[in-house]
Amino acid sequence: MLIDTHCHLDAAEFAADRAAVIERAGEQGVGAIVIPAVSRANLDTVRDLAHSFRGGCYALGIHPICVPDAQDSDLDVLESCIVASLDDSRFVAIGEIGLDFFLPRLKEPEMRAKQEMFYRAQLELAQRYGLPVILHVRRSQDILLKHLRACKPIGGIGHAFNGSFQQAQQFIEHGFALGFGGAMTFPRALQIRRLAAQLPLEALVLETDAPDIPPAWLGEPGKSTARNEPAEVAGIATHMAQLRGLTRMDMIQATAANARRVMPRLSAALKS
Repeated sequence: MLIDTHCHLDAAEFAADRAAVIERAGEQGVGAIVIPAVSRANLDTVRDLAHSFRGGCYALGIHPICVPDAQDSDLDVLESCIVASLDDSRFVAIGEIGLDFFLPRLKEPEMRAKQEMFYRAQLELAQRYGLPVILHVRRSQDILLKHLRACKPIGGIGHAFNGSFQQAQQFIEHGFALGFGGAMTFPRALQIRRLAAQLPLEALVLETDAPDIPPAWLGEPGKSTARNEPAEVAGIATHMAQLRGLTRMDMIQATAANARRVMPRLSAALKS
């Protein structure tokens, strides 16, 4: 089956037709959608949404873009939610967590330090409870890796990966698969396409990041009026298969197996 390992299905962009979005994904062969939380405010929302349809799964975490408005107490709330969800098979990871050194506000020294504190605290939660992590990786690969080496979580997914081959290999050595989605489908995205084509097949998973990062056939990011949604992971699978010279089915089977390996709870979730 197709697995969308990263989709913000709770986003306001889906409020008017969320059930139809889920149905279209199913019609395209999408058997699982992982919905990561981004802040204290949507921890309950992603859990409830994941339980509303077959194949729904969720991750719990505080996104680096939400860190500026977060309080230290949010980490306590997050841990409480994690503990309460440990017996829930649809809870598959800690995420979306990580570091973002691209947005101007987040590059300020004080905010970089706060991001690193939240990231390290959430890595420690993942280690404490034996859970993989879903990482936001944006111009922050080396600092993310520094904390991974120190904290040694059990792996997970490097979402929307766009680093070097050397950095990719280091994430893989830490037990991570790397997520590829719409950005890979643009011919000018040469580095991402090289990574998708040349990294070991067992290191790749598929994602949409919907409603963000639309694939090329929906138009230019920021200009297209078409909305990205989880059904588009079907086209992303086809595109990656073509890049690697594989059949579409081989690509779907391999990436689904990779997703289940790096998020072991996913297998149980797909039976619930």
